[in-house]
Amino acid sequence: MNFVSLEPFIPSGNNFDKAKLFFQELGFEPEWEQEGLAGFKQGNCKFILQQYDNKAFAENLMISVKVSDINAFYEQVANRDLPAKFGIPTIGKPVQQPYGKEVNIIDPAGVCWHFIQS
Repeated sequence: MNFVSLEPFIPSGNNFDKAKLFFQELGFEPEWEQEGLAGFKQGNCKFILQQYDNKAFAENLMISVKVSDINAFYEQVANRDLPAKFGIPTIGKPVQQPYGKEVNIIDPAGVCWHFIQS
């Protein structure tokens, strides 16, 4: 048996509609929506946004996303002024880590997304 995919449920925080817009600004495409859940994808990456607000949980959740070109990704998101639009912390420039070059983004719920080019 082979596992085919991993699609985590990600909390939206207190504003489900704002979270959906945020992920679209990051480049994810909505696939479906039903009763407080929304499926998003970009390439081979998928997740399910859940209308769920638990600050302690969100602030302790980290997601790692591999990207093909971290500099292009950074330029794409830096030019969209996401901190002003969504009230998130400033997006740092790409930083070299032992596992690859990385950009961290905290989403509106408080989840830390690690976008990594390895």
